[in-house]
Amino acid sequence: MKRSELEHIIRAASAITLHQEFVIIGSQALLATNPDLPEQFLVSVEADVYPKEKPEDSLLIDGAIGEGSAFHDTFGYYAHGVGPETATLPRGWADRLVPIRNANTHGATGWCLAPDDLAISKLVAGREKDLPFVRRMIEQALTDTDRLRARLASTDLSADVRERCEQRLMGMKS
Repeated sequence: MKRSELEHIIRAASAITLHQEFVIIGSQALLATNPDLPEQFLVSVEADVYPKEKPEDSLLIDGAIGEGSAFHDTFGYYAHGVGPETATLPRGWADRLVPIRNANTHGATGWCLAPDDLAISKLVAGREKDLPFVRRMIEQALTDTDRLRARLASTDLSADVRERCEQRLMGMKS
């Protein structure tokens, strides 16, 4: 997904829900700080989104512009309506959100996770696609292991999950 496509999703989500502010928590959040990402970061066709003030309205997003919708069929990308509980994030993440708001969003704002917070979310999730994504972020200098260790220290995790994340980080180079 390209930056213009994420802007389209923000605009469409606003038209559907009548909300003006959304949180973008998936990999597409990188487009706020890096609008011209290399192709290797643009492979996903979905953006994880929820209305900032009323997350439960993400069901409206999922129904109207989600996977398998006419929107998806027409444009080839879609919004996945999620909630705040979808991602495990470090303390203070909301203060580090990066806005996307311009004419293409018709004034609506997509508040995107900062790169370090996104990487922590992916380290914690640890899915097959997440760890290579974080590794690529480090290789492209979008984050580094020292900053990630600091963010990990400020993330509420059980001891076993923290240990797993630290092990995952040890295998990555800055």
